[in-house]
Amino acid sequence: MRSIWNGAISFGLVSIPIKLVNATESHSISFRQIHVSDGGRVRYRKVCELDGEEVPSAEIGKGYEEADGSIVPITDEDLAQLPLATAKTIEIMSFVPAEEIDPLQMDAAYYLAANGATAAKPYTLLREALKRSRKVAIAKYALRGRERLGMLRVVDDVIAMHGLLWPDEIRAPEGVAPEGTVSVRDAELDLADALMATLGEVEMASLHDDYRDAVEAMIVAKSGGAFEPTEAVVEPAGGQVIDLMAALEKSVRAAKASRGEGGAEGSDEAEAEVTPIRRKAGTGRGAGTGTGPAAAAPKAVGGKKSTAASAKKTAASATKKKATGAGGTGKSAAGKSASGASKSTSRTAATKSTAKTAAAKKTGAGAAKKAATPRKRTSA
Repeated sequence: MRSIWNGAISFGLVSIPIKLVNATESHSISFRQIHVSDGGRVRYRKVCELDGEEVPSAEIGKGYEEADGSIVPITDEDLAQLPLATAKTIEIMSFVPAEEIDPLQMDAAYYLAANGATAAKPYTLLREALKRSRKVAIAKYALRGRERLGMLRVVDDVIAMHGLLWPDEIRAPEGVAPEGTVSVRDAELDLADALMATLGEVEMASLHDDYRDAVEAMIVAKSGGAFEPTEAVVEPAGGQVIDLMAALEKSVRAAKASRGEGGAEGSDEAEAEVTPIRRKAGTGRGAGTGTGPAAAAPKAVGGKKSTAASAKKTAASATKKKATGAGGTGKSAAGKSASGASKSTSRTAATKSTAKTAAAKKTGAGAAKKAATPRKRTSA
């Protein structure tokens, strides 16, 4: 592997010549910018703003732009003359437990290789000291024009260094956590623990980039002219809230089935329950359906309801009951008992008598109303 930096590790009075090698590489697929109409490449050209001419890379240097827009030229010689002890040295400052390093600080990773035969012994000494102490080394180093913070640790038989962000480069997570107070029950935590235990560990070497594989397959298909795009199916998000307990239980069962633990168990059980969001007042159960408060009987009009209307309602109710008794209960007319027939006859007679009485009362009420009308006009 090609080294990107040569220097030394300063370990007290011990100096270890090393070479810095990139420990990671990117496998992401890169694209070129093209002109959509004809497919021609679109390139960026570095042009000088003063003369309008393109400038080759060999003639491009550094400069610092001040507030008024003026440029202060900075050369590599200027940077090399800075009084920095870390210009060509990885200076170890302290050793700390690895858990004290916040993963948010970790940046690029490098391998430190011993540079020459004389570096083998002090390199091995530092590596074994790190192993036995179970600590990591915090160091400063300079790379690409700036001083950086690093963490040295052992990977197999090699010393690796992780670039670290400075503490003031880590942003505080303000406004990121959920608003308000959210309570989690012990039963939910127990199910989450069970799901974590069931999922277990994963072989990191078995993980790969599915998106990159799909892009590569698409490029091969398009180059051969046999690519047929398919639209991804996206389920619409409804106004429903998943029952967290049911979802956790189903996840545990699915995880166990995928690991071959009780695969048939729970396969016929119901899906995770979905709890509808509560509606506003007036639109819930019973509204307009005759089953809730909205189906309550209307208030009677005090003193104005006629007796005849009441009699008609009573007669209709008796007729309905009679019809229900004849066919709604599943009994045949031939199977009725004699006592049932006599009860029906007496009910009919009572209904007719009630209707006659109501008619008589109505006639009397009408006569009384006519008699009272002249007296009302005279008093007016």
